[in-house]
Amino acid sequence: MSIGVLIYGIIQAINMVVILWCLLSWFPNIKWYEQPFKTLDNIVQPIVTPFRRILPTMGGIDLSPMLTIFVLQFVGSLARNFLP
Repeated sequence: MSIGVLIYGIIQAINMVVILWCLLSWFPNIKWYEQPFKTLDNIVQPIVTPFRRILPTMGGIDLSPMLTIFVLQFVGSLARNFLP
């Protein structure tokens, strides 16, 4: 197994966690301060926050998770294709 494939797999797992976080954010009854949602939020927030600074909320819609997913996909494909 090459390093690029390993990095790609890790990035894909992170993408799935970000997507799950986004889907759960649509449910208003979720208590983000209780487990397991608190752990999920603690994992995703540090990843999404830098992109939130680049792309602020527009019209009440936060597009930073989408930008996060695009960038992670791009980095993952670079890792898979160009690392040994």
